[in-house]
Amino acid sequence: MSVFSEHPELTDWEVQRAFEGLIRTYRAEETDHPAPALTMNPLAQTVFERVHLMCEFRLGREQLVTKKGKPAKIPMQPLTVTEILACLKRIRSSVELWNKEGGRQGYLNYVSQFMS
Repeated sequence: MSVFSEHPELTDWEVQRAFEGLIRTYRAEETDHPAPALTMNPLAQTVFERVHLMCEFRLGREQLVTKKGKPAKIPMQPLTVTEILACLKRIRSSVELWNKEGGRQGYLNYVSQFMS
């Protein structure tokens, strides 16, 4: 959603491309294969990078920092790669559903109503 607020031209297609890339990346890790070479446009790449950072945080591999540059103290139990994949697939399905319902930004507009 941060990418959408910075780039209102972002489309569901770019979000879907980012999630497909993330799914391919974590599926490769789960099966002990090298990470795939991914090619996407700059907006999809930005979505990919931001969601990837959150996935890595949820896996317990990355530390998030506050706007002041200090480590964020967010208590949580790390997820497994299998759990991350399940989450990514669920979100991808939501993107597909809301895109069909609302058009090129259907998912983004749907989700934005839940963000403050």
